Parts: sequence; C-alpha cells; structure tokens
Amino acid sequence: MKRKALVALAGQPNCGKSTVFNMLTGARQHVANYPGVTVEKKSGFFAVDETKIELVDLPGTYSLSSYSLEERVARDFLIHDHPVLAVNVIEAPNLRRSLSLTFQILELELPTLVVLNMMDMAEKRGMTIDVARLSEKLGAPVVMATARKGQGREEVAQTIKRMAAAEAVPSFRIDYGPLEYAIGKIEELLPRETFFFLPRRWLAIKLLEEDAGALHIIREHATDADQILEVVRRLSAEFRKENGEIPESYMAYRRHSMAGEIVAACVDSPKDSRYALSDRIDAVVCNKFLGPAILLGVIFLLYYLSIDVGYQLTGPLVNQLLALKATLSSWLPAPGVIEDPLFRSLGIWFMESMVALLTYIPIFLILFALIAVLEDSGYMPRMAFILDKLFRNFGLHGQSTLPLILAGVYMGGCCVPGVMATKGIPDERARLATILIVPMMNCLAKVPLYVVLVAAFFPQDRTLAMFFISTVTLFMALPVAKVLTLTVLRKLDQAPFIMEMPAYHFPTLKVVAGRSIERTWIFVKKIVSIVAAVSVIIFALLQFPGLSQERLTAYGERWNKATEEFRTKIGKDNAYQGLLAGENLDRYVLFSDAYRQATMGLSDQSAADAVAAEYAAKEPAFAPLLKPAPGDKDAAAIRTAMRALDNNRKTIRREIKNEQLNASFLGALGEMLVPVTKYAGFDTKVNISLLAAFAAKESTVSTLGALYTVSDGEKDASLDQRLKTEMAGYTPLHALALMLFMALYPPCLATSIMVQLQTKSTKWMLFSIGYLMFLGITVSSAVFTGAGLLGLSGMQAMWTFYGLAVLVTIILGLYNPQPKPVAILKEKPA
Repeated sequence: MKRKALVALAGQPNCGKSTVFNMLTGARQHVANYPGVTVEKKSGFFAVDETKIELVDLPGTYSLSSYSLEERVARDFLIHDHPVLAVNVIEAPNLRRSLSLTFQILELELPTLVVLNMMDMAEKRGMTIDVARLSEKLGAPVVMATARKGQGREEVAQTIKRMAAAEAVPSFRIDYGPLEYAIGKIEELLPRETFFFLPRRWLAIKLLEEDAGALHIIREHATDADQILEVVRRLSAEFRKENGEIPESYMAYRRHSMAGEIVAACVDSPKDSRYALSDRIDAVVCNKFLGPAILLGVIFLLYYLSIDVGYQLTGPLVNQLLALKATLSSWLPAPGVIEDPLFRSLGIWFMESMVALLTYIPIFLILFALIAVLEDSGYMPRMAFILDKLFRNFGLHGQSTLPLILAGVYMGGCCVPGVMATKGIPDERARLATILIVPMMNCLAKVPLYVVLVAAFFPQDRTLAMFFISTVTLFMALPVAKVLTLTVLRKLDQAPFIMEMPAYHFPTLKVVAGRSIERTWIFVKKIVSIVAAVSVIIFALLQFPGLSQERLTAYGERWNKATEEFRTKIGKDNAYQGLLAGENLDRYVLFSDAYRQATMGLSDQSAADAVAAEYAAKEPAFAPLLKPAPGDKDAAAIRTAMRALDNNRKTIRREIKNEQLNASFLGALGEMLVPVTKYAGFDTKVNISLLAAFAAKESTVSTLGALYTVSDGEKDASLDQRLKTEMAGYTPLHALALMLFMALYPPCLATSIMVQLQTKSTKWMLFSIGYLMFLGITVSSAVFTGAGLLGLSGMQAMWTFYGLAVLVTIILGLYNPQPKPVAILKEKPA
C-alpha cells in the first residue's frame, strides 16, 4: 500500500528552488493560485518506492514574517496545511545569507531537509562545505545537489521518503540573549492546548517582533488576548529601554550572527583577494563620515562630466538636427503669409517637439555611461548601503534603495520600474512610503526640462544647478516619507534589512558602452512613440476650436492695409510696381523671408553669394531685389519699405498665434490655472506644457519647444537659446520655480497605473497624484514669491532653499519616536 506525503519546498528568490522542483517532479506538475490571492501555487508529484510525494513549491521569500503577500502565503501553508516536512533549498555559494530563512523554518519545529544547491559554483570558488558538521549545527539533514545538472536527485528523494516516515521534530534553537527572559514569560502565557498547531516559542518570538499575523492569531484564539498583548508590549518596551534596540531588529541581527558562526565552523573558503581589497576600500568609501562626502563628490563629478562636458557636444548635433528640420520643412506645404496651412503647422510642431528632446542625446550618452560605471564597478550597492543608514531614520527600508535608484534617485531612471521594484520591500509601511515618493525622483523624463532650463538661465553655473536639482529631490523626498510614515501610514509594519556586497572590479568598456547606448535608445524610442503621439494630441487641443471667420477676416484686412502702405511708400512710378502687383507681393514676402533666414549668420562672402545665386535661380524675376545693384533706387526703396512690411507681418502672425492659443481648449485650461500658478511665476504657455506632462513628462520640453518657436526672420536655434529670447521677462528665479515644480510633479499616466496595480487601490493612486500636485504648487509658489519679496536672485534662492531642505531633513531625521534599529552588517558570499 502506497503512503502519501505532503512536502513543502521553500527557499529564497533565485536559489534554484524551481530547478529543484523540476528535477524532482519532472512533467507531473499543476499550476493554480492560492485561495483568495493572485500568488501562483505550483504543485507536483513524484514517487519514491511505495511513497507518493506531493511537492508544493512555495513563493520565494527571505523570511516567514507577515509583511509581504509571498511571506504570508508561504508561512500560512507551513502552519495550516501541515506538510510532513519542508525541503529548504539553499544557494551554497551564499550560505550565510540563505540561513536566515532556514532558521525561521526550523523555529516552526517543522522537520526540515536542507538542500545545498549550486554546489558546482561553490566548488569553482574553491569552497569546501563540511556537510556533516553543518547538519549537526542545524539539527537537520543536509544534502548536496546541483539541480540544473540533475545531480543529487536520488539522495534528495530518498531523504524525503525517510524523513516523511520518521516525522522527527528538529532541535535547533537560537539563543536570543537578553530577549530570552521576555520570550520565556510570553511562552508561559500561551497554554499549549489553545495553540496546539503552533510552537509556543515561535509564537512568542513573533509577538515580540510585532508580527501582524501573530497578533491576529492571539486575538482569534486566546480568551485573554488583551492581557497577553499588554504583557508583550510591556516586555518589549522594557527591552527597548534597557538595550536601546527594537526586539525585531535585534533578533534579525542574532540570526545573522548565528549564520556567520555556522559558516565559519562549516565552510572552508580560500581568501578572495578581491574581497580583501574591497574591505580596505570600504573602510573609506563606507565610512560613517567620509562615505556621504564621497557620495556627494561622485554625484557632483557625474554631473560635471555629463552636463558641462556633454553640453559642449550638443552643438554639432543641434546643427545637424536643424539642417534636417529645414530639409523636411521644404517638403511640407508652402507657408502662408499671415497663417500657415494646417498640415504645415502640424509638421513644424511635430519636428520642433522632436528636436527639442533629441538635442540632448550626447548628455544622455555620457550620463548613462557614467551610471553604468557605478553599477559595474560595485559602487552602486555601496551607495545603497550609505543611503540605507539614512533611509531608516525616515520610515523607509534598505530595500527602498533599489526602487529609488531605478526611478532616478540621482538622475536618469524611470518611475514605472521604480514602483514595480517596491514589490520586494517586505513591510507595507516602507513599501507604500516608497511608492508615494518614487515620483519625486529625477526620472529620465524630467531631465530634458532641467537641462534646457539650466542651459538657458544658469549658463555660468550649469554644474552647480544640475547638482542642486539632482540632490535636493532626495532632501524633499525624505521629509515627505517621514511625514507620511508618521501620519497616514503610521499603523503599518516595518521590517529589518540585510545587504550583500559584491567585490569591486573594473567595469568593461563593452558593458558600459552597451548600457549607455541601450538606455539612450530606450529614450529615443519613447520620444518617437509616446511623446510623438502626445505632441499630436497637444497640437490638436491647441488648434481647436480655432479663430472665428470674423477674426480671420479682420487680420486679413490688417494685412491688406499693410500692403497698401508698402505700395504707397515705394511710389506708383517704381519700376518694380508691376512685378509686385496683386498676389505677387505675397510671393515676394515669402521669398524674401526664406532668403533672409538662409543667409542669416553667414560670415563667409562666398557662401552668401552661393545662397544668393541659388535663390536667384529659383525666382529670376525677384533676383534684382535680393541685393540691389548700385544706383538702383527703386530696388533700394523696396528693400527699405520691406522692413516695415515685415515687422507688420510678424506682429500680425504673433497676434494670430497668441489669440488662437488663448481660444483653444488647452489654452483656455492653461489660462484658467494662471490665478493659481502666477505665484509660482507660470504663465499660460508654461501651464500648457505642464498639463501635457500628465501623459508623459518629456512632453513638457517638446511642448515648450513647439510653443516657443523661432520668430519670423530669425535664425533657428536650440530650445535653450530660444527660451532666452522668447520667454520675455523670465528670470533664473522663474526657472528655479519651474524646476522645483517638475521635481514634485505628480506621477505620469503610466506610473499612476502602476501605483494602482502595486497598491491594488485607486485611493492610493489618487492620493499620489493629489498630494504631489499640492506639494509642487506650494513649494514652487513659496520659493518664487518668497524670494521675490526678499530680493533674492535665482542662485541665491536656489541655495537658500537647499539649506532649508537639508535643515528640515536633519530635524525630521533626528526625531525618532522609536529607538534606532540595530545596524545590520553588510554581507558577502559565504
């Protein structure tokens, strides 16, 4: 008669657990969902002699707390489904890190088989693991395997069969030192008959950790729940007072220390010179005082090389893009005298939008290359380590570092993967706080606006201005996170953090160049897809409903009057009156304007003569008027009168454009917002560009580029150069307010959707939009209006705000209603 046994397969993410599962079960697998949740449940079957095993692959998890959904699902299965044993898969090369989960399974007093997977990699590193001694230390059988090669299958299967029949309870126990008294006292309050399905010691430990699942069990099953929980609170408070540490963090530290002791006793590993050198470097780089200073220096150098040096490389690209734009413009319908055809306007708008963003590709190439150097050298985890010490003072978690880096904690990320990465944060409070401040990071979409404003309004201080905006966002995000965790998120849980450090190594040119090109290409693809689509939609919203026929007729009459004045000035007896009669004058106006733009800025006489010859060939009749011959008074009179006519034309076209803008759907909305945004220094055009950013933040620059087009008769230029002349009355203080508003801008459409998916709550999505909108307009208005009243310049206001932001961050960081958690040692592979 065959015996049946239910076995749980547990392990940390990326330990090869699924490979072990496939090695044991083969094709006999079934995939479903755990009841009531979306987490995947994978089960499989295999037989060993007369024993039929059902193996359930639990979600990968670092602990058995109740913070994340994966942790709750894994723990509930081990507690409530009563498997006869747990097979704990461990990554042999990283034994120390993996043992934390092993300890927690053993504390459940569940028979446990430890499978040392990836033994081939451990052997390549020269590691020798004393399996017998490890088994003795853990009080559980240990089997070696290399699942991807199928090695160890038979021994694992036979051990499972043997343990399923024996059902021996493990004897492993961690000594928690000064917490043992509290654990014992709580155990005495937990009668075995009430919690027959749980080890009392395990439950006592979880209660001291303030584990939500353990608290729920007490409230559900204990008749004297209030009394028990009051004792737990008292014992926890006494421990905090006497030791200055949180019980949860202290126990995590004790498990970490125990793992180190076991590894030291059971693993013989040759000293890796890379780690010896890394330790010496870390003594400086991760120093309590030098580390943050070095980090700031690295960020400053990052922006000096990418922004200052990179900006110098944009010149040649700008010329190429403008030349391409001119070529493409020639394929569009001919311009009108006072109003262009719709299709031409759309084409010009689209090209302006693209050129405004593509101009800064050299900066992005350098920026992403330098970020790749930080990643590939091993410094990025050190940044996380340094920032983790800071984050914990603001209600965040060590694992908040990755989402913030992905979103652009210093610059160049994307908020969508940043929000997605919060899934790995084990407690809800830090996870939600991280989700809510991720949009405040300097994502790639914000960088173009920063670069344009800095180049236009802070040309002498580009590096300092970029350093300001790249770091001040962190000094705004941290106080916001602290306020959120003390208010709307205060009732949610926290968890400790352990970090693994790789060895330093030199980055390879191939990897650095590859990542730089790949990320820049992603940016370019986004421009020609999302931003292009948004620019067309914005164009439509700015064109319609358009001007009434009555207004267009009025402008037409003004142009007719201007042409009559032109003919009066040149005189009826002018030899060229007939040439410029009727519609020919409009043709000549357009011809003259195109010629003037083509020759603008040409210092070489031969080049100017070549352009004149080209245009003379296009319109031979107009050739004498291009460069009047000496003594040709009639041609000279026409050239003089054309200046006044051209000025009238510019005025009419500008007024048509502004009136059409104000009458459009988007213009009307932008105008409606002016009473609110005027305190931040924003006008209708800036409001329109910011409204466009709801779909994609890159659209801010593309919309500004299209709104602030070069004036008629002026040489085309890059957007930052145009802003200097076209944004009349704008100062560095205006630019600073706009940069701060963009730094605090609500999440774009894609990020908002991701917030809803990760929180499973429309409420939190709307909150993330609303609170950042309020914060953005409040901060930018306070800076612009306040600095104006105090008479501060843009740079003075910038660094005054920076100092205030740092001061607020320090004050809130020092305010800690709970003792600071014990520092968790950074870890390297065993």
